[in-house]
Amino acid sequence: MKISIFGTGYVGLTTGACLANLGHEVLCVDVDEEKIKVLNNGEIHFYEPGLKDLVQKNREKRRLNFSTNIKEAVVFADVIFNCVGTPSKEDGSADLSHVFSVAKSIGENLDRYKIIVNKSTVPPGTAKETEKIIEENLKEKIDFDVVSNPEFLREGNAIRAFNFPDKIVIGSESERPLAVMRKVYSGRLRTYLPIVETNRETAELIKYANNTFLATKISFINEMANICDKVGADVKMVSMALGMDYRISPRFLNPGVGYGGSCFPKDVKALIATARDNGYKARLFEEVDALNERQKILLVDKVKKAFNNNISGKKFCVLGLSFKPGTSDTREAPSLNMVLKLLAEGAMVNVYDPAAMEEAKTFLSEQVSFCKSVEEAVEGSSGIILVTEWDEFRNLDFPKLHKLMADHKLFDGRNVYEPEMVKEEGFEYFGMGR
Repeated sequence: MKISIFGTGYVGLTTGACLANLGHEVLCVDVDEEKIKVLNNGEIHFYEPGLKDLVQKNREKRRLNFSTNIKEAVVFADVIFNCVGTPSKEDGSADLSHVFSVAKSIGENLDRYKIIVNKSTVPPGTAKETEKIIEENLKEKIDFDVVSNPEFLREGNAIRAFNFPDKIVIGSESERPLAVMRKVYSGRLRTYLPIVETNRETAELIKYANNTFLATKISFINEMANICDKVGADVKMVSMALGMDYRISPRFLNPGVGYGGSCFPKDVKALIATARDNGYKARLFEEVDALNERQKILLVDKVKKAFNNNISGKKFCVLGLSFKPGTSDTREAPSLNMVLKLLAEGAMVNVYDPAAMEEAKTFLSEQVSFCKSVEEAVEGSSGIILVTEWDEFRNLDFPKLHKLMADHKLFDGRNVYEPEMVKEEGFEYFGMGR
């Protein structure tokens, strides 16, 4: 099957490479000429484990190509995936201007029946509006269908998430496009495809419900960690006991410095805005969002308290800049809030991350020192602030680091280490709810 992908960001490129790997002919198109140039040179513009090799493999087999030619992409395809970004507006609602711009281009160039797939995360009613925009821009009467097929990729594990999905959600108003979409996804690495077929508005809302529930679970355990700090309880034991209840499960019950990335913050805000636009105040989700923003700088408060509320002139080492391990994505990452807060308090900051250094430079002040290793970042510092739980940070050489530091404090924002073990190495330990 011939498939065009509009947008070569995280969702578009990953989806395109994975669909090509199923044997489809895929053309990825983007208006950003520099991105297409990079991709045609065999590189990719972000880090995702295994993706570069998958892109290269399918380019060599001539199943995956890249272009800036919009008309070519529309004419080429039987199925068109709209994977462009939907960032938050100032009021929290989703900015759909890119989605609708693609719809307009499709309408202007449509030459035969095609299925247009909204893959981007969009609020209910977007498929209907997309359909309207395409119709308004047709040069002649041509049949087409618009379906909602939200992505459920997981940064750092996206290829496996594509091949072994929990669910594939397809929203459609008729049977014809559903039959085609089943063929699009056939050939995955499991014989049973867990496809949820529903109407478009329900499909659109499922994605928001999915991410907002997970965000709520994270904010819940973070609030429990904050209470544990006040009463002297151990949140790891609380979390473990909760996870033993089959109705709850242990997933997403790891307390820390808050969630970030391109999905959870944006989608929670968008669901709040969707409710507001329909005359309802989603107070629970508003507090989930507000708590997460507070959580992002809570560790800095622990740092200040450990130094009698005066960290001016002191140097700190921040380990981890990406919002989670396995990705270079720093969008809405708690690390950025923390670094800026430390700088505002007069501290000096060294940072190190295995994959996100370049991306972080676009967000962080020139006052920050970007280091090439843990050892370089730690040298002369008064404390280590562990923000992202990369594997590299799970086995720190504490005796070696002890010799390099001016003071010996570990602020464990992800509860990676056991307090007693760290104390045995001559460090003071400060965790989240421990």
